[in-house]
Amino acid sequence: MIVVYGIKENLNPIKSRLSDVIHNSMQAVLGMPEDKRAHRFIPMDKVDFYYPVGRSDNYTVIEINMMEGRQVETKKELIKSLFSNIESKLNISPVDVEITIKEQPKHCWGFRGITGDEVQDLKYKINV
Repeated sequence: MIVVYGIKENLNPIKSRLSDVIHNSMQAVLGMPEDKRAHRFIPMDKVDFYYPVGRSDNYTVIEINMMEGRQVETKKELIKSLFSNIESKLNISPVDVEITIKEQPKHCWGFRGITGDEVQDLKYKINV
């Protein structure tokens, strides 16, 4: 699952395109299938969204929640792909993007009535 935060006046107009950019990177780097898109957008009022000095109102935070198992190099490739694609497709500078990958053990995930360590039919690999 991916959660994206930004100032609503800047985030709302690009949500669909940003979702496409994120998912394309997830597919290219992690091998995620087309139908495995779980994105949540949190548009915020500017007065509620504090961010570091030197950033613009395009400042966007992307939190990627995933089951543990990906290699360090794979996660770094995903982050770099996101920076590059967000800049080229949406014209948002990498200085205005913050990406965090949050990993949890498979047993801490629950979906379709089972836990992640019990699932046998994923259409993508975790250990890449």
